[in-house]
Amino acid sequence: MNDVTQVCALVVSGGTGQGIIADRAYDSNAAVAHVNARGFEAVIPSRRSRRVQRALDPDKYRLRNLVERWFGRVKAFRRIATRYEKTLRSYEAFVVVAAALIALTGWPG
Repeated sequence: MNDVTQVCALVVSGGTGQGIIADRAYDSNAAVAHVNARGFEAVIPSRRSRRVQRALDPDKYRLRNLVERWFGRVKAFRRIATRYEKTLRSYEAFVVVAAALIALTGWPG
């Protein structure tokens, strides 16, 4: 399935954030309307094939790169990338440990 088909399941009402930052794969009229209907700002760049390009706040979109790099660092821990843990609780604990180790390095400082 395409990523954009999962927007309704991922974005629900009652969230505490201000907006949704996503890549071009999530650019569709239905996805943007769903995000806006839930009270969030959609920071999603338009696909090149779109006739009318939506305005994009580049400062907000740069935050996506920070999150992508953080996930890349977490996945560098082999135990997390390959899901060695048998239980969700153990897996989540190792993700927390990895996040703590990344924070202790001073990243993204």
